[in-house]
Amino acid sequence: MNKNMDSLNEVEAKISQGKKLLLAGDENLLKQLPEGQWIAGTIPYFMADNGGLFSKDQLFITELPTYIKNVSIKHYTKDSLVNVNQDAYQNGFSVIIIPASSSTHFSFALNAAQYEGFAVNLLIGWIAGVDLNELGKVTPKVFAGNANEMIEDGAVVMHVELPKNKYAEINILNLFKQGDGDTITFPEDSFQAGEAMINGACRNFADYLIEKNIDAKLPLVADYCGAMINTSFQEIDRAAKKVNFYAPVFKGIQYKLAAPVSDYVAGFNQLMPKNNLDSITFSCNCILNYLYSELEGKKTGGVTGPITFGEVAYQLLNQTMVYLTIQDI
Repeated sequence: MNKNMDSLNEVEAKISQGKKLLLAGDENLLKQLPEGQWIAGTIPYFMADNGGLFSKDQLFITELPTYIKNVSIKHYTKDSLVNVNQDAYQNGFSVIIIPASSSTHFSFALNAAQYEGFAVNLLIGWIAGVDLNELGKVTPKVFAGNANEMIEDGAVVMHVELPKNKYAEINILNLFKQGDGDTITFPEDSFQAGEAMINGACRNFADYLIEKNIDAKLPLVADYCGAMINTSFQEIDRAAKKVNFYAPVFKGIQYKLAAPVSDYVAGFNQLMPKNNLDSITFSCNCILNYLYSELEGKKTGGVTGPITFGEVAYQLLNQTMVYLTIQDI
């Protein structure tokens, strides 16, 4: 499996050889790539072999195994993305990239669980981003290499067919667990909350967080039948008395604030897969983990990939690492 940082020339050579590639990097590099069997998203942050890395002059490349013969690259709009699972190969997986803060990003986050085939077909991927110093000045982009198309609002997906003797699995690595504090629910599905029910009592959620002196680096955590799913805080808007999130909260779901994590890097390394690392075909990790854990120059096991503005494992996730393995039946 080839997963590493490469120069523009090296990536161009792989494309010309017909390699099937998943790419991440700066927009100025991605715009120069020739047509081919690849998809990409913008981001300058990576978990490389030598640790966390910021780079605008290299691309992160995930080269699919040579035994994969059939892929289908598709550009979806906000409305057509409802068909993403139906378009998947029966034995295979799909990799999706969506630009951050686009209408497609918000629509997918709110509605993915209602798509036909949700959690039946394997859907993994990430939310493209930008240099944090350029937020509000540069928009994230995704690229469909088969048409040499750059997209600001939409999604690119590579549907991948596996041979009959192979199968894929999606894994979610989450440092966070529910703390033992208050139970929190919300009145609607939204990226923003004014009111919330705290142990059954209605409160302004911004006031509650300020009163409790909550560490906003710790996400809300919901228990989905044993799977811990995070919703990260973007901003506590004191003036508007609202709280903004990086992923939506959902009506009726019980949330708790995450229990504190004493050592992010040690926690990641403890949870990281130790065996069969060669079976990991794709992985990505959240920009919030990168920032809060100060991961630049630090290694988190042997798993590499882009550092993203959101992760996809069937639906939008925050503050997690997701990875996909391919193994023999």
